[in-house]
Amino acid sequence: MIVGPSVIDRAAQLLGELAERDVPLAPLTTYRVGGPARLLVRAGTLDALERVATVVSQTGLEVLVIGRGSNLLVADRGFDGIAVVLGDAFGDLGIEGTTVRAGGSVLLPVLARRTAAAGLTGLEWAVGVPGSVGGAVRMNAGGHGSDVAASLAEVELFDIQRGVAHTRGASALGLRFRGSDIGDTEIVLRATFELTQGDVAQSEREIAEIVRWRREHQPGGQNAGSVFVNPIPGELAAGQVIDELGLRGFTIGTASVSEKHANFIQASEGGRAADVRAVMETVRERVLAARGILLRSEIRLVGFDETEPVAERRGQAGSDR
Repeated sequence: MIVGPSVIDRAAQLLGELAERDVPLAPLTTYRVGGPARLLVRAGTLDALERVATVVSQTGLEVLVIGRGSNLLVADRGFDGIAVVLGDAFGDLGIEGTTVRAGGSVLLPVLARRTAAAGLTGLEWAVGVPGSVGGAVRMNAGGHGSDVAASLAEVELFDIQRGVAHTRGASALGLRFRGSDIGDTEIVLRATFELTQGDVAQSEREIAEIVRWRREHQPGGQNAGSVFVNPIPGELAAGQVIDELGLRGFTIGTASVSEKHANFIQASEGGRAADVRAVMETVRERVLAARGILLRSEIRLVGFDETEPVAERRGQAGSDR
């Protein structure tokens, strides 16, 4: 949806000192490509979020909540709305017995290491996920045999459209493999986890092994981790299917399937989001044609024109190596 400048101007006036204009979003994502947000709010308090909600109700602008940006691909034209980044007020982390309460902006590796150091087990897997608690809850992030759903008790949410905060138990979130029923306009303010007593040394060994394994098997650089959800969790991996079709190294423009892990798509420095998406769509189409499997993406696409044909986005830049 293309928004006129008058709407942006009105929203900026209503937000006042909270709003920054035309802020590049690429540095706020792990792909590090894409255009600017017309408005950006760094919400340090609940009052700031309530103010954004009021402006949204008056202008109808869309809202994009950005955690660590590890599952976002922002279009090159940017986002015609209000991007929101949670501030310090949502970075709290408290431990009482086996109960852990973490703000939505807490980094998952920090959560993993802090709980392990406290003698608690259940979140060691999170050390290898470059995201925030809020994003992890929303997509039921996981790895190494576990996920958020295994220990999540409840979450505090703020609905940016209705301007209402509420608490919801984990059983009411629709948590499933790499997904949930949490809406795009619902912001995870805090999450409560119930862990079990463990052994500090054992947890730290497990964390070290996870870090070692990821460095050995997964690429660094500009990517968003695994792009596609495994078709049959625990039995058939998306990377395996893509690899079997010989797509490692497949390149369109400034984006390519990783040579190290076939379920990662790498972006080049100064690259184009359109190229990343074109590689995603091409891989999906080839897997569907060859194996009859429709891969589901873990990546949230922001600001793309859904009416634009994929073939036009590809141009003539594709190559198998």
